[in-house]
Amino acid sequence: MANPIKKLVESDKREVKRMGKIADRVESHADEYAALSDEQLQAKTPELKKRVQNGETLDDILPEAFAVAREASKRVLGLYPFRVQIIGGITLHEGNIAEMKTGEGKTLTATLPVYLNALTEKGVHVVTVNEYLSQRDAEEMGQLYNWLGLSVGLNLNSKSSEEKREAYNCDITYSTNSELGFDYLRDNMVVYKDQMVQRPLNYAIVDEVDSILIDEARTPLIISGQAEQSTALYLQADRFAKTLNKDDYKIDWPTKTIGLTESGIKKGEKNFALKNLYDIDNTLLNHHIDQALRANYIMELDKDYVVSDKKVMIVDSFTGRVMEGRRFSDGLHQAIEAKEGVPIQDETKTMANITYQNFFRMYNKLSGMTGTAKTEAEEFREIYNMEVISIPTNKPIARIDNSDALYFDLNAKFNAVIADIKERHAKGQPILVGTVAVETSEYLSKQLTKANIPHAVLNAKNHAKEAEIISHAGQKGAVTIATNMAGRGTDIKLGPGVREVGGLCVIGTERHESRRIDNQLRGRSGRQGDPGETIFYMSLEDDLMKRFGSERVQRIWQHNDEEVKSAPIQSKLLSRQVESAQKRVEGNNYDTRKNTLQYDDVMREQREVIYNQRMQVITANDNLKPVLMNMIKRTIKSQVESRTNGDIKEWDLDGIYDFAITALVSPKQIQRSDLSGKSREELIQLLENFVEENYNTKQQQLQDDQQMLEFQKVVILRVVDEHWTDHIDEMDQLRQSIGLRGYGQLNPLVEYQEEGFRMFEQMIADIEYDVTKLFMKAEIRENAQR
Repeated sequence: MANPIKKLVESDKREVKRMGKIADRVESHADEYAALSDEQLQAKTPELKKRVQNGETLDDILPEAFAVAREASKRVLGLYPFRVQIIGGITLHEGNIAEMKTGEGKTLTATLPVYLNALTEKGVHVVTVNEYLSQRDAEEMGQLYNWLGLSVGLNLNSKSSEEKREAYNCDITYSTNSELGFDYLRDNMVVYKDQMVQRPLNYAIVDEVDSILIDEARTPLIISGQAEQSTALYLQADRFAKTLNKDDYKIDWPTKTIGLTESGIKKGEKNFALKNLYDIDNTLLNHHIDQALRANYIMELDKDYVVSDKKVMIVDSFTGRVMEGRRFSDGLHQAIEAKEGVPIQDETKTMANITYQNFFRMYNKLSGMTGTAKTEAEEFREIYNMEVISIPTNKPIARIDNSDALYFDLNAKFNAVIADIKERHAKGQPILVGTVAVETSEYLSKQLTKANIPHAVLNAKNHAKEAEIISHAGQKGAVTIATNMAGRGTDIKLGPGVREVGGLCVIGTERHESRRIDNQLRGRSGRQGDPGETIFYMSLEDDLMKRFGSERVQRIWQHNDEEVKSAPIQSKLLSRQVESAQKRVEGNNYDTRKNTLQYDDVMREQREVIYNQRMQVITANDNLKPVLMNMIKRTIKSQVESRTNGDIKEWDLDGIYDFAITALVSPKQIQRSDLSGKSREELIQLLENFVEENYNTKQQQLQDDQQMLEFQKVVILRVVDEHWTDHIDEMDQLRQSIGLRGYGQLNPLVEYQEEGFRMFEQMIADIEYDVTKLFMKAEIRENAQR
């Protein structure tokens, strides 16, 4: 069978060769543009914009535009993009992912396609993983764009709506992924068009694309409102969970799920004085117990979350950073607050939500860059329709990657890590130590302090200093401990005398469940042909080995001899075993993300319908009477038809009369006898006539067309938003309960799609009924104002 990796490499070579020909055309302008004065070079921007307006495509003007940006970069930034950076820029312009190794200058590479695509004046978004990088790149690269006559905006969480709108109206906007997503959701909750901040989503370049589109894709963006508080249940469930011992619950580590055993159930029934813990009346209590179990026995302090200022804050498992403003959903956050004895925040209700997958797929063109994406090439192709192209390095890689060293237990492993650090530090070699958890970094820090080795610690507790700490990691004798490669996007430059002692050494204290994260850590060493070295230390007590380590590996230590147990093994069997474990976890994670996306696709279709209708209402300049009257007529038709089935003697005329006086007209306008002896069509026509009469009365009362329009908008939007919020909540509950249908040989996803569609249809009918009632029964006061 053909080797898929070899096929990928071959296709990359073909693509790079094809783009190399375009790069030749870019380079052919170099001497001509170098001879231009500053004013002549700056004049190229309006000239190229005009060519685009006159019908030339961006592909047509690419060689000249890239050459202009390249020459300007040399004059403004003192940096001249290499040929491989031109190829990376072409990859980004074509809507694909440029996989470029650390230190190859991704930020500069992006300036070429950013400049080219900004010439359309439709907006370019440069997306970064944190606000520090957005600010840094907007300031540094902004000098280049401003010099070339383009405007640059910076979108930060702290900015007001006016400032955000100004940033989005610029030719180029720097922002984080979460801020873009939240702005999109907020824009679809406003009542007036002038409150919106974003323009249509045109083109995005996502920096650290694997981190944003893959690692964060399992967590949807949610805007919440306050819901009812039920603190007592969280505390009761937490107290109960803390009384259990290991025999009372069972944990499935691969899926990180937990449930009570027979003995745990008995304790629960006794504790809460219940005959049957799983009675349908105890559903809410069961939910709280499940979350208390997860909080106490699966979620770990300083690994999954930290406690700071009496607040529980989520730690991003991929970057080691605190995720500001994010909370675990479904009551898990409150359960952890109960566990840690900090104030329990109010429960929230979802008002708007979207996954990163569906948000970023709305861009007309999407591209990205990272040092590590090849292992997820299939996912990028399937979900985002982007190819991953490996761009060759500017200089050959000179880094030495050692085989993993496996130890019997954690103690032996950490002793070896400390010994290795001591030895390398003594000769002045800088060391970057990568850890998976905050607690590991703190443990190592204590050990190094005992050994009198000065060091810096970078973890979720002091991530604000991450760029500063990481930038010094290449100085002679520097020892830096970083949780899970925080500080991505910051260059580590080697200090004087470091090349002579072997360059930066990267030590991994544990293999991550994703090969990409390990590759990111490795990639911090050996940039631009620098010397460097990497090694990973592991033990049989590491999470990955406990979850997926083969018994064959564990059988290697059959002696109880302490000397044997303190020695490492380095073998191909081990490397294969670890790689296979990582592939399994990556497969599980991909399935989780794909599953999340399939379910969110149902919501996406519904969300687009609602958001499009909201947009039509918000942007309407004329009377909304046709929209409103159609809603009212459909409501009348369905209400009358549902009550006029079967024999005419069995028609529910009382029900029609009740509907008329509660939703359409006042009791003074209509008598019960008015409905007798009429056909179904005549009943519908009668009610429609009353509606028309009432509408005209309201129109006369308001006198001003603009006031009538505002009144109509407020009525429709208020009802739509109220029902949509409830619908999101109901769909969320359906999503959680639908899995049980799998036991009845039904496909949960199909069931969710069908049930979700039925619920959506019902919601639309409810919206139309409530709009009818609210509009027709509303009292218009004299001189009504907006």
